[in-house]
Amino acid sequence: MKSAEIRRQFLEFFASKGHQIVSSSSLVPGDDPTLLFTNAGMNQFKDVFLGFDKRPYTRATTAQKCVRAGGKHNDLENVGYTARHHTFFEMLGNFSFGDYFKHDAISFAWELLTQVYKLPSEKLWVTVYADDDEAYDIWTREIGVPAERVIRIGDNKGARYASDNFWMMGDTGPCGPCSEIFYDHGEGIWGGPPGSPDEDGDRYIEIWNNVFMQFNRDEAGVMHKLPRPSVDTGMGLERISAVLQHVHSNYEIDLFQNLIRAAARETSAADMDSPSLKVLADHIRACSFLVADGVIPGNAGRGYVLRRIIRRAIRHGYKLGARAAFFYKLVPDLVAEMGEAYPDLAKAQDKVVAVLREEEEGFFRTIQNGMEILETALAALKASGATVLDGELAFKLHDTYGFPLDLTADVCRERDYTVDAAGFDAAMARQREQARAAGKFKMAAALEYDGEPTTFHGYEKLIVEGAKVTAVYVDGVAVDVAKPGQDAVVVLDDTPFYAESGGQVGDAGVLQNGTTRFLVEDTQKIQADVFGHHGQLVEGEIRIGDTFTARVDGARRAATARNHSATHLLHKALREVLGAHVQQKGSQVDSGKTRFDFAHNAPLSDEDIRRVEAIVIREVLANAATLTRVLPIEEAQKTGAMMLFGEKYGDDVRVVEIGSTREFCGGTHVARTGDIGFIKIVAQSGVAAGIRRIEAVTGEAALALIQQQEALLGELAATLKLPAGEAVARVAQMQEQIKAADKEIAALKSQLVLSQLDELVKSGSRTINGVKVVAVSLDKVEGAALREVSDKIRDQLGEGVVLAASVNDGKVALVAMVSKALTGKVKAGEIVSLAAGIVGGKGGGRPDMAQAGGTLPEKLPEAIAAALKLLEEKL
Repeated sequence: MKSAEIRRQFLEFFASKGHQIVSSSSLVPGDDPTLLFTNAGMNQFKDVFLGFDKRPYTRATTAQKCVRAGGKHNDLENVGYTARHHTFFEMLGNFSFGDYFKHDAISFAWELLTQVYKLPSEKLWVTVYADDDEAYDIWTREIGVPAERVIRIGDNKGARYASDNFWMMGDTGPCGPCSEIFYDHGEGIWGGPPGSPDEDGDRYIEIWNNVFMQFNRDEAGVMHKLPRPSVDTGMGLERISAVLQHVHSNYEIDLFQNLIRAAARETSAADMDSPSLKVLADHIRACSFLVADGVIPGNAGRGYVLRRIIRRAIRHGYKLGARAAFFYKLVPDLVAEMGEAYPDLAKAQDKVVAVLREEEEGFFRTIQNGMEILETALAALKASGATVLDGELAFKLHDTYGFPLDLTADVCRERDYTVDAAGFDAAMARQREQARAAGKFKMAAALEYDGEPTTFHGYEKLIVEGAKVTAVYVDGVAVDVAKPGQDAVVVLDDTPFYAESGGQVGDAGVLQNGTTRFLVEDTQKIQADVFGHHGQLVEGEIRIGDTFTARVDGARRAATARNHSATHLLHKALREVLGAHVQQKGSQVDSGKTRFDFAHNAPLSDEDIRRVEAIVIREVLANAATLTRVLPIEEAQKTGAMMLFGEKYGDDVRVVEIGSTREFCGGTHVARTGDIGFIKIVAQSGVAAGIRRIEAVTGEAALALIQQQEALLGELAATLKLPAGEAVARVAQMQEQIKAADKEIAALKSQLVLSQLDELVKSGSRTINGVKVVAVSLDKVEGAALREVSDKIRDQLGEGVVLAASVNDGKVALVAMVSKALTGKVKAGEIVSLAAGIVGGKGGGRPDMAQAGGTLPEKLPEAIAAALKLLEEKL
């Protein structure tokens, strides 16, 4: 069973049980600074479980894309070398928000596994929390699992409820026992059942975890029963696919095998079992989905993790022999595998290719830089007579420059030098320990800080004199001094820089004194009240205790403030036009635009957009002053101010009144609504089930957009030699004429090809084991005509196999037809799938007729040859 079918059957099964199928959320968690990436299916429902959000359904099911490559979920170096470590994976889940509980959750799981997926029940083992008699009885008495295969797991970490089978959202809050389901891979694989001394073996593999949220843990550690207990489950698609496809390693399933073949193709690798190919197949998934969800490679936070994954992939490609950019070429293969399940990936394909290609080409240049550093170090070794390269330097090459250790070792070996492996390992262990100590993502690349908080002055002023440095970080590590040219994070005791939160991006600007100049590119929170200023030191040095004039980029701040204030007005206008059900579900505000996500189940019409814009413009023209107050949260709530989705509020909150709006908000805003100037909605889209997104520009950006559109319309009208008002109608008329001409040309091409049918059959005909086979490649014949030609050839053959191909505008079209009497031996879909995979596409159809497309016309001869070889094997 293909992975796509496993995913589909999971969702359809739970839909049949009354669950709402909810689209996967973004890999970038909305307004949740505690998470680096979405790493579990329940992330998008976190506020529902906590009671901060309410959905129109009480049962949900998802196939959630997840990334675990940072913070405590960081096994990056294991990926490619074990059977089940991944950076990107899909989590299948079903959820109950105070609806059903243990009985139904367990029954659903068992029914799906044994009746839909048809796993043998004797292969399934179950664990429950030691004290969870209810779950134990359901499994043994109602489901009928033998008691010896239902294992109670107790507290094994020295504290009550500290068990692998007791789940907690945090130190306080919803929690409860869980029941895990394991699959026994058989006696041929080492390992013991869960709870046994040999449980770490690979024989018994966990495939599904059912979490029963039935308690709320208070600060004293006391468990209180929840009035409406809930269910949160997760089953890794890759793991269950391995089970259902009868393979042991996740990398042997169909999703990975096709990507592994693509990686081998682009690196010319001959050893298909190479761990490096598995790394590439895994990493192209993580990198592509992250870029599609808006993450860009960078030096901090999520962008830094993405850059590390990309560079690790490139290192493994280099190890396989690649010496030029190749990784980005795997994107079309990934889209062919997963684009149907995740349309946003397919839509973003060109963007993903461009981002990965730019990063990859830059890193190949970095490898050259690493070689220069290594050459200098080796020259120094030669001069001193030493023969061992310092392990710290090798680690710096690895960690800072992304220069792989094995490449360093290879270069040293060629010159009769060795690498201090123990020193390298010590430096690596030190870094890992620092990463583990971080515990969780803390907004600014998991930096540890135990100093005084930052005092923010940015509401009142854009310049602070005498701001003192309290901490400096380089490459994620606290240092005493930053040197010229280094990227660093600087913490100040006082700052005018706004740190990213509530959807508003961080400020940029400069820190400067008599000898030093530090360009601040972004500001992120290290802790709730500690601001990290990210940027580059261009002059001088920065030491703890230094003082600076901290100056915010005023133009960028003003543009961001315009967009943020406009977001408040947009929110109110959308509720007025669409209804009170509209609630903010996330936002991103920067100097270029505002992006606003909200609850609504249909696209806005052109009339809706015009009405929303008109309402906002009326607020702008009123030029009302913006008012801000800091109030105790109970008093603030009484004002009727709106509390936004995803925001966590303290005892005191900031209430901002902009025009007729009133919201809790910590962001920066215009002094008067008139400062917004002008607003224009430029895009809308759907981002999840029941969630819409709009993007808008304000001020000078809105003016520039209107002027650009006006210029384009004027250019079009001048080209057509018509008044601007008549240009649109003329273009529509021309399009209709072009369509008619295209149809006529296609018909003529088809007639021309058909007139040469006898010659085509003769030139492409052969006999394979007594079966007539015609394989032809035609020039610029489109899909419908290609099918017609294939039909005619099959009719002329009487009984046989036809494979017809054509290239149009750089795209390949394939049609395969098999006489019904032969479909028992070979199916048209098999022929097409094989050929399409080679030309960078996919497709399918009936056993007697199938079609596909591709994007690699240069591979067409190879694809036809492979299809003929398949026919020789099948016929």
